[in-house]
Amino acid sequence: QVQVVESGGGLVQPGGSLRLSCAASGLFASMYTLGWYRQDPGRQRELVAEINRVGDTEYADYVKGRFTISRDNTNNMVDLQMNSLKPEDTGVYYCNARRPLVSPASGAWGQGTQVTVSS
Repeated sequence: QVQVVESGGGLVQPGGSLRLSCAASGLFASMYTLGWYRQDPGRQRELVAEINRVGDTEYADYVKGRFTISRDNTNNMVDLQMNSLKPEDTGVYYCNARRPLVSPASGAWGQGTQVTVSS
């Protein structure tokens, strides 16, 4: 069973940057697709970005060109570099680890980390 632990997040001014990190542990963690999701109050958790074990990435349209996801397969880490942050990027961000072809809902979730973009 894979487990994930997030770090990073916090308060940043509009236009600023933050970096979220997530460590995945467990058997075959390096084979999992790792991703970041965001959940706003009253809404479902939605994909921000994900990356599979060979480095293929997928991004939500509203973060393309601003956010970059990367992974370190040696240490089973995934990072989300967030640049040019906007107030609407505010939310709770969750790390997810899932087996390929499996729904994120069936994967492992972190506890969530708050990102607040405000002046």
